[in-house]
Amino acid sequence: MSLLAYDFMQRALMAALLTGLTAPAIGTYLVQKRLALLGDGIGHIALTGVALGLLTGQAPLLTAVIVAVAGATVIEVLRLRGRASGDVALALFFYGGIAAGVLLTGLAGGSAATLTSYLFGALTTVSDADLLLVFVLAALVLTVSLGLAPQLFAVCQDEEHARVSGMPVAAYSVLISVLAAVTVTLAMRTVGLLLVSALMVVPVAAAQQLTRAFRATLALAMALGVLAAVSGVWVSFSVNAAPGPTIVLLALAGFVVASPLGGWLRSRRGVTMPTDDLHDLHDGKN
Repeated sequence: MSLLAYDFMQRALMAALLTGLTAPAIGTYLVQKRLALLGDGIGHIALTGVALGLLTGQAPLLTAVIVAVAGATVIEVLRLRGRASGDVALALFFYGGIAAGVLLTGLAGGSAATLTSYLFGALTTVSDADLLLVFVLAALVLTVSLGLAPQLFAVCQDEEHARVSGMPVAAYSVLISVLAAVTVTLAMRTVGLLLVSALMVVPVAAAQQLTRAFRATLALAMALGVLAAVSGVWVSFSVNAAPGPTIVLLALAGFVVASPLGGWLRSRRGVTMPTDDLHDLHDGKN
């Protein structure tokens, strides 16, 4: 029987599609800012938000958004003010978030299975209300990350140059972190809080093997993210496997394929190494 015959699989596919689009969209900026692990730190902060929802009887997805956004803002403020380097700030919230999440979940009467569903995803349990909230959050992230692409790219490419040019670097930096926090929470039902960072980073890394212009990398990363997410749902349904890990493994497989292909393309162009620093947003080369 076709997987589309089941209502829960229709919701799962839609949630996967939205996650596959959104995670690489904001992940492109994080990779460019050398903050690829930010998603991991925010994911652990979001776990505290989930636990608060379970403890207070509120929707865990909503409380996770609030706590994750607050945590991401604090991390970025600490980094910008120089009170802690990015990796130190992430480590502090990484350990604090997971410890508080486990503690509060226990106080709320939650089990290990409850934690697992959020840490590694529970795509087939997405409800209509969950899907509606995921759609709203995904639309918000995509609208801002694509609509403000020139400004966000400029800040990610060279903060000092953007600051000299008169751009509000701090505001845009915080915005990127907030968008990442929203993305993490909307993806926690799809791939889980521990794996969402992979979907934000791996498709971008794969796209960078094949492209050099920002627009091309962004578009290809989103396409690869959708392909991995939707294919992962289909494969997991076919072989009765967990959707979250399946999606991540397919994304990694995409990188394995893209790496030698990118090497071949670079050899034809006379370039020996892939570049992490993408060309200008208006550069037409790819």
